[in-house]
Amino acid sequence: MATLLASGAVAALAAPAMAQEVADPGAEEAPDNRIVVTGIRSSLQSALNEERNADSLVEVIQAEDIGKLPDQNLAEVLENIPGIQITRTAGVGTGVQIRGTNDNRTEINGVSTVGAGAGRGGINFEDVNAAIIASVEVIKAPEARTIEGSVGGTINLRTIRPLDLVDRVATVRVQGEYSELSESVTPRFAASFGDNWDTGIGEIGIVLSGSYTEQEATSFRPRVDRDGGLVENVNAQVIRNGSLENQATRRPAAQSFDFLGIQFLNQELENFEFETINFAGTVEWAPSDNLRIFFDAFVNEQERRQDSSRVQGSGVSAVLNVNVPTGFETVDFGSLDGVQLGSIQAAVTGVIEPVLSVDPDDPNLRFSSDTGARITDSQLFRLGGEWEIGLVTVFVEAATSRSDTVNPELSTTLNFINPNTPLVGTLNDNAVPFAYDLSGGSLTFGIAESSPFAPSVAQLLDPANVVLQAVNVGNDQRENTEDSLRLDFSYDTFDLTGFLTSFDAGLRYNTRRSAFQEFSSNLNLTRISDSPRGTAFSELLVPGPRNFDAADGRALAFRDFLLIDPNRSFNDQAGTIAILNQALAGVPGMRSIAEPTASNTGFFDIEEETVAFYTQANFEFGPVRGNLGLRYIGTSVASTGNAVSGTTVTQVTSTGNYDEWLPRLNLTAEVTEDIVLRASYTEDINRPDFNQLSTSVVFGTSAQAAIPIGNPNLQPETVQSFDASVDWYFAPSALFSVGVFHKERTNLFVAQLEEAPRDGNGFGDITPPCEGGGIFNPVANRNVSSNIPGTGICVDIQTTINDSATTTQTGIEVAFQYDLSSFEESLGFASGFGVIANYTYQEFGGGEAENLSAQRGTDVFNAINGIYNDANFVPVSAVQGLLDFSPHAYNVTLFYEKYGISARARYTWRDAFRTLDTAGGASLNSTFGFPVVSEARGQLNASINYDVTPFLNIGVEGVNLTRSNIRQFCVNDGALLCFEGLPDRRVTFGASLSF
Repeated sequence: MATLLASGAVAALAAPAMAQEVADPGAEEAPDNRIVVTGIRSSLQSALNEERNADSLVEVIQAEDIGKLPDQNLAEVLENIPGIQITRTAGVGTGVQIRGTNDNRTEINGVSTVGAGAGRGGINFEDVNAAIIASVEVIKAPEARTIEGSVGGTINLRTIRPLDLVDRVATVRVQGEYSELSESVTPRFAASFGDNWDTGIGEIGIVLSGSYTEQEATSFRPRVDRDGGLVENVNAQVIRNGSLENQATRRPAAQSFDFLGIQFLNQELENFEFETINFAGTVEWAPSDNLRIFFDAFVNEQERRQDSSRVQGSGVSAVLNVNVPTGFETVDFGSLDGVQLGSIQAAVTGVIEPVLSVDPDDPNLRFSSDTGARITDSQLFRLGGEWEIGLVTVFVEAATSRSDTVNPELSTTLNFINPNTPLVGTLNDNAVPFAYDLSGGSLTFGIAESSPFAPSVAQLLDPANVVLQAVNVGNDQRENTEDSLRLDFSYDTFDLTGFLTSFDAGLRYNTRRSAFQEFSSNLNLTRISDSPRGTAFSELLVPGPRNFDAADGRALAFRDFLLIDPNRSFNDQAGTIAILNQALAGVPGMRSIAEPTASNTGFFDIEEETVAFYTQANFEFGPVRGNLGLRYIGTSVASTGNAVSGTTVTQVTSTGNYDEWLPRLNLTAEVTEDIVLRASYTEDINRPDFNQLSTSVVFGTSAQAAIPIGNPNLQPETVQSFDASVDWYFAPSALFSVGVFHKERTNLFVAQLEEAPRDGNGFGDITPPCEGGGIFNPVANRNVSSNIPGTGICVDIQTTINDSATTTQTGIEVAFQYDLSSFEESLGFASGFGVIANYTYQEFGGGEAENLSAQRGTDVFNAINGIYNDANFVPVSAVQGLLDFSPHAYNVTLFYEKYGISARARYTWRDAFRTLDTAGGASLNSTFGFPVVSEARGQLNASINYDVTPFLNIGVEGVNLTRSNIRQFCVNDGALLCFEGLPDRRVTFGASLSF
């Protein structure tokens, strides 16, 4: 399949383009003498033309045919535009960064959308099938009439306008997608119909587009923690809390140097199953030449089901000091803010044997099944009209967007009771040996089969050897809405002034609401007497996935383990809980799994009201055109949430308001027939996400995970942007462009960690109100974080603050587009080739808000410098900067179009970037206190289509053909490897039929 895809000299996506409508030398004349240009070149020419004629900096990607954008996924479509990078979940594009920031807006036909979460960016890209979108517009330099709320740019998804149709549209598209790691084939269907008619009451047009999509995406996410695994050398004078530790009893005698040992192992398999229904419809009516009335509807229903498994090697730190690795590597942590952190040895290979005399029940083995879903219903409705009255044009629009989401969840954890080691005491776990091999840049680990304590495959799959440890049930609910009314006027003044072409003014009023309510029920079992054996619920148990080697062929992995059947958990939650409750009734603890109830802490309801008005003058004199305008916004906020202090919960309502004046200037100069210069100065604001404002708390069951808490005192971020570019249209449908940009941002949002202290044994405070720091989590399983079993412990807090200093982003974007179609006579078949390429460089500067090293990181950095007395410890600090920000990025697309063949191959590469997106629920505490770094990565996508007849097209498309993996490092790029991501390779095949 890969050979087939690559053979056509395929190409990567339609990038920003703007072209004049020129004749394709290979095109044919239509009966009415119009030159018809179709396919890739047509979409590039049309997009290039639109960009060239725009009065501000915009980038456009147009579908080469109805329902045929260059990629199946909208995020991956946008990746073709200069200055845009994307992030992926299980290999599927989900996040978009424009010029290094996630703080962007998404609209549909110019109307604000709302997403399924607490963010402000708009609808999730995986919720919209690219097959129903006609074109994508990215506004990088807004005009005064552009709705505020974006730092990098505004993404406008445009559907077909029926009165713009020249011919009737009727298409059907049928496809199947093969996911390699999932070993599944899922269907995709899309259809569109559009036409317009002259009637006795004017011209009427209608467009209807719909799609049904299923998709399965799998990713393997191994995690190894060595951050809390510091083992000081036997000669170190280690002083904890003022007391000298007895190194002779705590350290291996042969170990004469400091090193990082293994502290935690986590083998995670992420599996997402998407089922999406989209409908977009538009009706337009023009009763006269000067009046147009329209109604748009967009409806989305999506179920994103998660069916993931985790195998955890926990309690490893309990025997950390008596298991010497067999191999080491030197880890250079590099520098942070100019401070050299130094190097230390770290474990690479070894066996973690149980040492029963030190700890009879560690390390232990756990199997988790995480089953949940995001079920979202979204609607967007837009009603309006445009009326020309002499020199005045009036535009009026009323719109509503809403998104209702529920998150059903049933997650379970089983403890493995190793029959080869004794079950000592009252706890419901015992010791299991592990082996690890982190050499070659891969995190591989599994059962140490050479150990005398090693369980056999039969023992691992025996229900009698597992006990129920935890059950989490949830049904969280979220509602997001935005209602708006917009009125715009444009007065044509060209005949009056000769250079002022028009004067625009407008008013927009909108209300936005975000409400969240957690529904949860948690059961944590720590005593063996309370924990039913798997034999009591064996009908629910199934072997877990054993294909963890499918992505990279690794030999060492957890392959044999039991899970509570995730399919049954999802499809029959009540029945699954009933069987578990029956098993619980058979043990003395008298515990049961309750129905999820509304949490008194996990709740917020935030309402926001905004009034905006603008004035804008549009001008043109000689080769220069542009616009100058001013936008005013006034916003008031009322936020109701729950404040938590110790065990006391108080409902609090806070109010606030702010206003901003946003000047915006855009200039365009066509200095020659082929060269266009652009420059702009714009200001905008970025409001905090709703969860960043809420003080409400959602507790999890992990004693190691930080609890996110909002900050109601956050101020909106403001941004000033400067742009300049030169575009050279050196041939038909060709472009060479160089642009520079500079942004100055104030009140940047920065994540901060407040630690809950741990003592020298790693134990935390188990009584509220956590005077030493953090917050008391009543449902957290203490596990190895306390020597007293049970639930409830002080855990870390992660919150957000405003950076007090100005930050800057400066960059350059280069774009190139060219094809050989004008050389058909001399090149023949080779004239079908073309290339699209772009490159972005950007750098970040300024800022004062810092991340401080977490306690475990401080221990390591001080030990490197020979400091072992915690009274003298000095934490390391570094300005956080922008997350998901890559200094360098490029993509190159080769395409071929001729003789009915349309083929592309695109290679996309982005530089390393810092992120909070980690594997296995890791928090800032477990990554030394700093966001991790995803290393530089490239990916190859390709497609090839063939026109069997003028009405039938068949094709195949491949994503991540080279199966490029992800590696993430703690502290700095290339320092300590902490996480991996091994995403899917997917192939889509199918046919399109036009009528």
